[in-house]
Amino acid sequence: MPELPEVEVVRAGLAPAVTGALVTAVDVLDPRALTRHVAASGDFESLVTGARIAAAVRRGKFLWLPIGPDRAIVGHLGMSGQLLLRTPDHPGDDRHARVRLHLEHPEHGEFRIDFVDQRTFGSLAVDRLVPTADGEVAGFSAGVTGPWDRSIPAQVAHIARDPLDPAFDDVAFLDALARRASGVKRVLLDQNLVSGVGNIYADESLWAVRLHGEQPAASLSRRRARDLLAAVRDVLGKALAEGGTSFDAQYVNVNGASGYFAHSLNAYGRAGLPCPRCGTPIVREAFMNRSSHRCPRCQRLRMPLRTPVAASSRPAP
Repeated sequence: MPELPEVEVVRAGLAPAVTGALVTAVDVLDPRALTRHVAASGDFESLVTGARIAAAVRRGKFLWLPIGPDRAIVGHLGMSGQLLLRTPDHPGDDRHARVRLHLEHPEHGEFRIDFVDQRTFGSLAVDRLVPTADGEVAGFSAGVTGPWDRSIPAQVAHIARDPLDPAFDDVAFLDALARRASGVKRVLLDQNLVSGVGNIYADESLWAVRLHGEQPAASLSRRRARDLLAAVRDVLGKALAEGGTSFDAQYVNVNGASGYFAHSLNAYGRAGLPCPRCGTPIVREAFMNRSSHRCPRCQRLRMPLRTPVAASSRPAP
């Protein structure tokens, strides 16, 4: 599933093309691509056709295109979704194309966006915008602002901010870790606590700080927890700089190009290969209907050395 770096690469690719563009027509080729759209809010095609897109915005793994002060086109790529920029005369025979948005930009002219999704777990929707709970800018839009920027799609409002978001609350995150008895990897994957981190980048972050994924989150010292948060930011930043992680043709940017962070992975997908740090073969283990990858020497499960205390008694980071 695309994680924060992959979705941000898509957002950054869409932004210059869609900002200020008019939606001239919509083709819904497969209604399954609209599973997140609430039909009672109106017909998707009617709501989108004639709308002008104000920006491309992202929070965690969600992205949205504001089409007014109170509405937005919301996209979630699911397992294999792609948003591809196409010229008007690009062949329309892609059997995995689910929705096409035809656009006209005052500078770039006519083009279209094809929502392509092989596994049909992704979706587009028109959703109402609601004020952010903290009153801060809702998501990353590379500085593009408007009357919509402190509002978020209702179906995204429960998603936490991501570690690269300027409004991310470090103290609240560290306090939450101190209260969680579950394994630290499960906590990193909880999109209600911290968004954008999936299986790949959780494994890479845990490898970076020599933590076992099943280490109880509450057993981490404050310093260790801060190191983990710093590692998450570092890993996400490096992956973003390299265009994300592409293992197959389903992980591409808006022009169909693959990212190359897969060549920089230290743990994920490297089962049987030597740990870059100590040379011990990386192991692959079952985890929540997926897999975890770790070094059995560098990332040993440690018994908690202390009884977790209330977060309020902890010093701020």
